[in-house]
Amino acid sequence: MRSSKYPRIGALPLRTRVSLPISASRSFLVGATLTTQHLLILLRSDYKDDGTNVLLDANENAYGPALSSSITSNKSSNIDFLGLNRYPDPHQHELKQLLCNLRNTKAHTQNSITPDNLFVGVGSDEAIDALLRCFCQPGKDKILVCPPTYGMYSVSAQVNDIGLLKVPLKKAPTFDLDVEAMSKAMSEDRSIKLVYICSPGNPTGSLIPKDQVQAILEHPTYNGIVVLDEAYIDFAPKNSSLAEWVAEWPNLVVLQTLSKAFGLAGIRLGAAFCAPEVAALLNALKAPYNISVPTSVLASNAVSKEGLKVMEDNTAKIVKQRERLIKQLPKIKGVGRFRGGYASNFLLIEILNEKGEPDNVTSLAVYEKLAEKRGVVVRSRGKEHGCLGCLRITVGTEEECTRFLATLPEVIAEVYREHAGLK
Repeated sequence: MRSSKYPRIGALPLRTRVSLPISASRSFLVGATLTTQHLLILLRSDYKDDGTNVLLDANENAYGPALSSSITSNKSSNIDFLGLNRYPDPHQHELKQLLCNLRNTKAHTQNSITPDNLFVGVGSDEAIDALLRCFCQPGKDKILVCPPTYGMYSVSAQVNDIGLLKVPLKKAPTFDLDVEAMSKAMSEDRSIKLVYICSPGNPTGSLIPKDQVQAILEHPTYNGIVVLDEAYIDFAPKNSSLAEWVAEWPNLVVLQTLSKAFGLAGIRLGAAFCAPEVAALLNALKAPYNISVPTSVLASNAVSKEGLKVMEDNTAKIVKQRERLIKQLPKIKGVGRFRGGYASNFLLIEILNEKGEPDNVTSLAVYEKLAEKRGVVVRSRGKEHGCLGCLRITVGTEEECTRFLATLPEVIAEVYREHAGLK
């Protein structure tokens, strides 16, 4: 355990370490001493529906959901449609246990994580925002981010009036952490309360080496939280996730989502693996019933033995197409270098101008023509740090990749002709 050497959360009561903001603009107010017990008055926790109870406590509609019989009689799923008039389980213990089973690999620690180490929310974005509201004081504190990176860290900071300090990643193609620069900032600016690290990175696709994450966790004076966002971790090599490491490092929070490898972006389910003390705060901070019944049922199915087999099969197909793109894209005139790694379900590539240079004007024109003229939508990333002239390409199905590979050279050639004044 690291908690004895690096006490932070492990040794100090959170209420003595963190001043949680109180904002009159929020409908749900919390302070540093708020515990899960305070929230229970809003929840049905004393008495459950065992099929015989008369439930007159939560102002629910006892006649059931306003759904047609064609829906409620559907037996093809595990969702109890007729039970949707009741509020969902606020604690999601069974789902949390399945997530723990998935990440207790023993690859990084012999300690195990339990449901007490979990917060589940509406995508990982809820956890990103909740951490800010939990550990940062508006108008005073800051977070540290490492561009190019996921934009929601900055968006959430702005919404919550939290300062933003940027320490760029090292140059492509590695996009490693600049550990020295980050450590210097963490030493000099005591207002930094959260450090957000994206691994695999978005838009870089690079997996941050474990020793670099450990170097940040071991900072001798930093008294805040290190957040490792692993949204794309299941596309990386096996056992790359550091989720179970929260059992070793009480100052670590690992974010994950079912939106990517599990293909469930539509249900919005994310998780934060963290020390029990942090999980308790996040769970006290959340809305009473943030996870719906359909979301819980579908998520539980996805991380069951049967669901994991489907996820692994689909991931293998994506990895195969990723390898195909890695092989074929460099053969296309106008495509430059790969900028970043291959640990995700997307690739970051340069688009070159007529002189063979990465160029934002050319890449933007290619991006727009792909979408508007050919119906192939990618993401322009040329304005982000270290991504000059870059497009981010999501790895699709075999048919989608075939269409993309056939269309891209035609569009690049069309852009070149237009730049030359030719039709």
